[in-house]
Amino acid sequence: MRHLGKWLGRILLALVLAAVAVGLWKREEITRLMAVNSLFSEEKIVGNFSNMGKAFLSVPVPRGSGPTSDLPYGPETALPPEVDPWIEARAVTALLILKEGEIVYENYFLGTGPDDLRISWSIAKSYLSALVGILLDEGKIASIDDPVVKYAPELAGGAYEDASLRQVLNMASGVVFDEDYMDRNSDINRMGRVLALGGKMDEFAAALTETFADPGETWKYVSIDTHVVGMVVRGATGRPVADLLSEKVIAPLGLEHAPYYLTDGVGTAFVLGGLNMTTRDYARFGQMFLQGGTWQGKQIVPADWVAASTEPSAPTSSGSYSYGYQWWIPKGAAPGEYMARGIYGQYIYIDTAREVVIVTNAADRKFRDPGIDDQNVAMFRTIAESL
Repeated sequence: MRHLGKWLGRILLALVLAAVAVGLWKREEITRLMAVNSLFSEEKIVGNFSNMGKAFLSVPVPRGSGPTSDLPYGPETALPPEVDPWIEARAVTALLILKEGEIVYENYFLGTGPDDLRISWSIAKSYLSALVGILLDEGKIASIDDPVVKYAPELAGGAYEDASLRQVLNMASGVVFDEDYMDRNSDINRMGRVLALGGKMDEFAAALTETFADPGETWKYVSIDTHVVGMVVRGATGRPVADLLSEKVIAPLGLEHAPYYLTDGVGTAFVLGGLNMTTRDYARFGQMFLQGGTWQGKQIVPADWVAASTEPSAPTSSGSYSYGYQWWIPKGAAPGEYMARGIYGQYIYIDTAREVVIVTNAADRKFRDPGIDDQNVAMFRTIAESL
């Protein structure tokens, strides 16, 4: 019996040591997985959204060696009285307003500040769209009606076999993808775990096989479509998206701080929502689009792409928000009124006629509640009309 006890003790010690070794070996993956599981918790969400690079793999998007572009301050504007309760109700962490290219309001909340590099979530989709427009103009991508497999052959035989670049830009691929952030087993959350555990996003996309409609027939917002756009961009150029975005968009805009992308385990940028930068630098991008793709006299994004990508072109249902090429057009929009939008309250709202850009960052855990998007757009319109 004594020998049996010693034997069992040795086995137990070996198991403990093995568990410790595995824990040390997989420490980073375990830390990232724990971060995913607590990313949106009430007590951590605000801090997490300004510090995503501490919990996930990332790659810098160099700002270049040029000086910071001017983003001047105009006379400070008093906002309508209903703005303050809206800020509190929507857990807004940053609000910045440009009028005619000048900052007329800028404020930060919930312990955040102007130098925070904030997660874009799906605002990042609109940046990738801008990059597509540039590559089309350069001839690197021949046509948005090209099949995606022309540039990303690893997608052949899967759900994206018959989809064109136009259709994935429009979120009309017809691919089955569950984007319920509240369901731990949804596709979007499975994808998050792939990201956290150092997996390969390309393999995740290529493994999708189910469709619910023919490409181009039906609109359904599925973020994996944007990853496929990123695969096309990489396949057309042979270069990482972070490098391309730095060279063709970020450096020309003269950002204040170098942004970064979250990445998967092989360094592939999380293009559908992983861009992180300051609120002021999101505003630069919005102002550049408001100006038809120009910045300080230089054409950054082709003007015809700015117009085409922000016009309703997707087969959305009547009475809903419209969609262009990775840009949203709100209900009842005036000409030149559109926005980039991300979960939990991230927006770049553009009113071209009034020369207004409104940028918000937020940690709104009620962002999915009925009518919240409509309330936010109504607030943006109220602000724009008051200036």
